[in-house]
Amino acid sequence: MLIPALAVISVALMSQGTYWTYSFIGNSLVFGSVDKLSIVFGWVFTIMSFIGIVYALHVKDNGQHIAAFLYVGGSLGVTFAGDYFTLFVFWELMAFASSYLVFAKREKQAIEAGYRYILVHIFGGVCLLGGIILHYISTQSLAFVGPLQQDGSLAFYLILTGFIVNAAVPPLHAWLTDAYPEGTITGSVFMASFTTKTAVYVLVRAFPGTELLVWMGTIMALYGVVYAVLENDARRLLAYHIISQVGYMVAGVGIGTDLSLNGSVSHAFAHILYKGLLFMGAGAVIHMTGKRKLTELGGLYKTMPITLCLYMIGGFAISAFPLFSGFVTKSMVVSGASHDHRPLIALLLTMASAGTFLHTGLKLPYYMFFGKDSGLRAKEPPINMLIAMGMAAFMCIGIGCFPGPLYRLLPFEVHFEPYTGDHVTSALGILLFTGLGFFMLLKKLDPEPTISADTDWVYRKGSRLFMWFVNKPLSIYENYLGNIYDTWFTKFTLYFSSFLARIFDVRLIDGFVNGVANFFMNLAQTIRVSGSGLVRNYAFTMLLGSVVILTYYLFS
Repeated sequence: MLIPALAVISVALMSQGTYWTYSFIGNSLVFGSVDKLSIVFGWVFTIMSFIGIVYALHVKDNGQHIAAFLYVGGSLGVTFAGDYFTLFVFWELMAFASSYLVFAKREKQAIEAGYRYILVHIFGGVCLLGGIILHYISTQSLAFVGPLQQDGSLAFYLILTGFIVNAAVPPLHAWLTDAYPEGTITGSVFMASFTTKTAVYVLVRAFPGTELLVWMGTIMALYGVVYAVLENDARRLLAYHIISQVGYMVAGVGIGTDLSLNGSVSHAFAHILYKGLLFMGAGAVIHMTGKRKLTELGGLYKTMPITLCLYMIGGFAISAFPLFSGFVTKSMVVSGASHDHRPLIALLLTMASAGTFLHTGLKLPYYMFFGKDSGLRAKEPPINMLIAMGMAAFMCIGIGCFPGPLYRLLPFEVHFEPYTGDHVTSALGILLFTGLGFFMLLKKLDPEPTISADTDWVYRKGSRLFMWFVNKPLSIYENYLGNIYDTWFTKFTLYFSSFLARIFDVRLIDGFVNGVANFFMNLAQTIRVSGSGLVRNYAFTMLLGSVVILTYYLFS
């Protein structure tokens, strides 16, 4: 607990500026770029890391603790990175550290989900790296301090793709709902809090006002709510609502006004806390019962009332009930859409909020803690888990009742008053009407033991098809070409090389070499005879030489 506690103190002592700058192959690497935007994310990341470690104190697996620390460290590294190279290094550290929190469950489904998780994030990392390289070639700068120029370049879209993969923007989102439910109970709490919100941070810094993000975020908000209707797995239902809630943040980034950007940042702050609380509540139930399907649960309010109460605080917060944190942050994004003259976006985001209460605030707790009695008589979870949940619940209520301290942390000066009569009454009206509809249609909302097909079906089935293609048609084709090569090309090559050897090597090259050698051998034989020591040989040589010299002078 000392490590995250020191991290919280470090953020509290930070002042704005640039620190830890190093020169690397002609470029500056900045590990400490501190401004109001990075500080607010630094606050919530370190606070949640402390809560998460308290929740995981009963875990005796050191690997999980190390992976969690590396994961949080990667998020903080991205948050305070002042250049794209440093950002990329910590970005990849997050991916590999968090994947261990899935593998650590050591079950077949978890290992398969972990591999899919890391492959998707490698794809996102490659897109990001490609964009960074092209951006550097174009600008000769790696500085990560402000918005990218929206020039429609390949670098712009590659970096954007790398970021939105981690933000779980459809159709690049299925890694989240695939992996988060398969992670360890404590690991999933960390995963629900850091990856997508780190992506929101970099989007706020690099892509404010990108129109494409407005519609992407709105689709996310509705998409997650719709898919949550179909879910029977408690943590998968919560995972779909991560997509929905991050959609508000992405839409706020796309709108790009000071109000909407403040809304995205503040909602990310609140979301980390209440989503962590929801995953801790569901994790406590799974830890004590060994069950995670809503069809297998029910009646736990009798033996787990504290867990129920703490979970419901998170449920009210995510549903934007007055006096809870979501009410003072989510409404800022919706107001930003209205003030920017986007009534359709504001309406769709409001509808998504009602769906969130329907499933996270009503359906999941009803069938988990009430509903049909499953006969399970689980006790309350270990005290450290309850303390961590209590800390998160306290902050959800504290931010909702006193939003001023959070508002003062936000990067832009905007005066926003959430507690107006119109806002409170309209929010309560929507939520209470949603609750009435839930109980009227209760039988229609009964969970069913089914598996929902999402866009991960494409790469699950697509990879099987690819492997079949490699092992069957492509392999047969390769063998066919190999036989043709061995039968015809290889034989032709050997025959042609033998022909060339006979013509050029034996007759021309060897004949020339042998002729030269014979000439010098005969010459040497002649010279050897003249140097035999006999007087007649010397006399004959001298006579022959005289004749040659005389002939030369006569005809020259």
